[in-house]
Amino acid sequence: MKKVISVLLCVVLVMSLAGCGNKDAATGSGGANSSSGKVDVGIVLPTKDEPRWIQDQERFESVIASTDYSVEVLFSQGSSANEKTNVETLVAKGIKVLIICAQDAAAAAASVEAAKAAGVTVISYDRLITDTEALDYYVTFDSISVGEAMGQYLADNAAGTGNPLYLYAGASTDNNAFLFFEGAWNILQPKIADGTFVIKNSSEAVAVQDQKELTRDQLSAIIGQVTTNWDFNEAKSKAEAHLTSATADDKGTCYILAPNDGTARSIADVFAADADVSEYFITGQDSEKASVQYVVDGKQSMTVFKDTRTLAQDAMDMAISVIEEKQPATDTTYNNGTIDVPAKQTPVVVVTKDNVKSALIDSGYYEASEFTGLE
Repeated sequence: MKKVISVLLCVVLVMSLAGCGNKDAATGSGGANSSSGKVDVGIVLPTKDEPRWIQDQERFESVIASTDYSVEVLFSQGSSANEKTNVETLVAKGIKVLIICAQDAAAAAASVEAAKAAGVTVISYDRLITDTEALDYYVTFDSISVGEAMGQYLADNAAGTGNPLYLYAGASTDNNAFLFFEGAWNILQPKIADGTFVIKNSSEAVAVQDQKELTRDQLSAIIGQVTTNWDFNEAKSKAEAHLTSATADDKGTCYILAPNDGTARSIADVFAADADVSEYFITGQDSEKASVQYVVDGKQSMTVFKDTRTLAQDAMDMAISVIEEKQPATDTTYNNGTIDVPAKQTPVVVVTKDNVKSALIDSGYYEASEFTGLE
């Protein structure tokens, strides 16, 4: 009898430990109104490792909390395989709507096609999924305008001619990286052509510097040369390599197109540490807390504020409309290489040291206590 009891106790202990084990990296939060049963809205985001996506999760859960619907948020942790598993998991839970920000815009096509085949309405979130007919809607910030805002900031702060211009881009697997760069090029190219800027770190960009409009292949060649892959360390390494190979004449007051806040901080640190760089102007986007502090401290010049409260609200409003069999609100279309996807765009705001308080604090996005040196 003692042996039987001992065996039973061991079984109970093993089962208890299994129940307390770590979740898989692809697993996220059950979110507001969720349960172990069916889920109404499934959300798949790229990674937990960037503040931007944690903020988005919080916004989604805040919006859904005021409804009778359930949501589950899963993170793919930079893996298309995890992303596929996440979609399959959510479809198995009976979701009516899938909101997905793809890790890889092309690779995600197979996953959303499977969801669509199961009768799920698919909303591409922030990053457009390409080369598939299985998209119903797209909710995004105006990515072209984000890039144009970055380019305009650099142009507005440049005087004279011969100003060193360093170009960096996001991941070549992310369609938004192309849109951001295209927008920036719209503004920067005329200033390159008239001699205001001189490109210092991309032979591919120099080769087409007289062209206002670039083909997808030309954009791809440039982005492939200056990609950061949205990775802080890769951005740092590229910036270090560029400055190491540059002469003192290629430095001085530098103008830097950085694709987002995380890479901007890494690149800014490298330029700030170079003795031959007397001053730099650098772009960013997402208004991450760390970069807002950098803006306040003068380490990062600007950040494009994309209010994820509005984006999440737009996406969830669209999902709720679908569930309630109403027509979702859209205001434009985006071609994903196969179809024109009905889309809802959210406006953006340029934030500098001069308007941090009004744009981010007074609007309730952040608390002043979260930053130092903010007047």
